[in-house]
Amino acid sequence: MRFGILSDIHGNLEALDAVLGALEGERIDRYLCLGDIVGYGASPNECLDLVTGLTTVVIAGNHDHAAIGKLDIATFNPFAAEAARWTRRQLTPAGRRYLAELPYTRRIGDLYAVHASPADPPAWHYLTSLGRVIEGFEALPAGVTVCVLGHTHSPGIFESRIAEDRCREVPAQVHVMALESRYIVNVGSVGQPRDGDPRAAYCVFDVGEGRLEIKRVSYDVETAQRKIRAAGLPDLLAERLAHGR
Repeated sequence: MRFGILSDIHGNLEALDAVLGALEGERIDRYLCLGDIVGYGASPNECLDLVTGLTTVVIAGNHDHAAIGKLDIATFNPFAAEAARWTRRQLTPAGRRYLAELPYTRRIGDLYAVHASPADPPAWHYLTSLGRVIEGFEALPAGVTVCVLGHTHSPGIFESRIAEDRCREVPAQVHVMALESRYIVNVGSVGQPRDGDPRAAYCVFDVGEGRLEIKRVSYDVETAQRKIRAAGLPDLLAERLAHGR
């Protein structure tokens, strides 16, 4: 079984098209989407249409909830809040219903999917420290060996060796799983990378080979920027795409 895993598309149709094009050559058996389909970008409905046609294994992100009024945007920065209000006005009734029904988590065998942290998913914790990652490992259901998530827009692979009771970040974007280890994989962001690399990020997980791989693909950033500006969204949301920040 080979999984193609996407997260944090954020209404960026150009990035999503590029990722799906790259995945066509990956012999993917099943796709997962880890939330934040909308928010920031100028193509929320188009991205929703592509995701709903791609897979039924989709979970909710905080921006998905913000766009339908299910999450208070008082904690958002002004640019994110403005984008959430704009997205709310653009969504079709069907799109709003779809986002409202998405679950916080999904489990497929020993694979666990969540948008933010396995520790209290509705709280949308950011796994930006090793301490938070350890909390995530401690919260995983019994039998789970791989947890995939997004939310921080910065990809990374974390390993917890059960026998040694320790956790580390794997210093690579490709990793073959070890026996007696569990993994938390941040698959990065399709439409809003923030690790200094403007290319769209996604993950391929080959269960049979135990191989986790975070991959990148270039996309038409200029068109995505032009559409954001034409929609009247904050210019910062367009500018940051060129820098992956």
